[in-house]
Amino acid sequence: MRDTRAVSAVVAAEGHLIDSQLLTAIFDTVINRGAAFEVESFDIGRTNDEFSRLTLKVTAPDAAALAALLEALIPLGCRAAAEHDALVRTADRDGCAPEDFHSTTNQRTEVRIAGRWLPVEHQRMDATIVVQDDRAECRKLRDVRRGDRIVCGLEGVRVTPEFRDRARADFAFMSNDVSSERRVEVSVARIAAMMRAVKRTGARIVFVAGPVLVHTGGAAYFSRLVRAGFVDVLLAGNALAVHDVERALFGTSLGVDLDAGTPVSGGHRHHMRAINAINRAGGLTPAVGAGVLTSGVMYECVRAGVPYVLAGSIRDDGPIPDTIADIVEAQDRYAEALAGAGIVIVLSTMLHGIGAGNMLPAWVPVICVDINPAVVTKLADRGSSQTIGLVTDVGLFLHQLASQLTPDDSR
Repeated sequence: MRDTRAVSAVVAAEGHLIDSQLLTAIFDTVINRGAAFEVESFDIGRTNDEFSRLTLKVTAPDAAALAALLEALIPLGCRAAAEHDALVRTADRDGCAPEDFHSTTNQRTEVRIAGRWLPVEHQRMDATIVVQDDRAECRKLRDVRRGDRIVCGLEGVRVTPEFRDRARADFAFMSNDVSSERRVEVSVARIAAMMRAVKRTGARIVFVAGPVLVHTGGAAYFSRLVRAGFVDVLLAGNALAVHDVERALFGTSLGVDLDAGTPVSGGHRHHMRAINAINRAGGLTPAVGAGVLTSGVMYECVRAGVPYVLAGSIRDDGPIPDTIADIVEAQDRYAEALAGAGIVIVLSTMLHGIGAGNMLPAWVPVICVDINPAVVTKLADRGSSQTIGLVTDVGLFLHQLASQLTPDDSR
């Protein structure tokens, strides 16, 4: 018979709880789950550097409801007030974890092992935590191997959300609201300043782009960014490369003359002829070397040595030899390319944008530029809470961004 007696637990949280609206989120989560809370202590931080500290007793109708509540509170920075070591179980087969494994968020996470808090490396959402010696790391479920020591349950896990404190004016300029009513020039100027700051730290600027980059006439401006040194990695699909090559060889994209804005007779065949040209050359790099490809985004990336990853999909024509058709391999290559990113800019691609966002820790800023507000909203709703949305035409955005940045700025 199910135990229906009310049960309680004491949780603690610290940080810029008021500025970040985490305090309200914690209270709302408790109430929305049919539980109750009692504030045992609350010390308010009075400066930018001083954390607020909360101790809260939560009461739920039964043990199952309490466990679900505590799990929901962890991403908000709550942890058990009484510190205990994390529960560690051993995986009994490849690709599988114990039933109660801890599924990670993209927030900074620590686990308590043998009385010590260990930072979790390679932080990302939807992963397991594997403990080995005195280290802990996120690992995809498919990469778990028999004998791995997996963190299970909720005890001994500490999550620290990214706080939006009073001092963080650099990335708070737009907030997480999505709007088409901001002045694009002002937003682009702030983004350009962030990109300069990232280059000064030695971190990488990663662009995740869809074929709209070409369709909207943004390829020429993106090429300027590559030459100026502001593109360190390009993540995309087969379509971007194909339509970029089509533009370079035939002056069209999807059969439309980009200069005149009108369809070209027989232009619907151009993207297939572009694929054929790259296939005959043996890939993008050989095509550049042989003089087959002499302009465009992919040409500039090859010439500048900018690494790119093209992930395949079921919609691809061709695909060209550079496209990775094995989706698991493509995911791994994306994850490798995103390591060390200081900022990620997503240009009108929901599929690749969400995929990249799922691989990033919460402290890496993501700028999502799309003419469709729903795309920006969906990226944030899928867990990438650090996403800032700019609703505008990608071609216009790149034109203004390229006009703000020069080669000297990247040094």
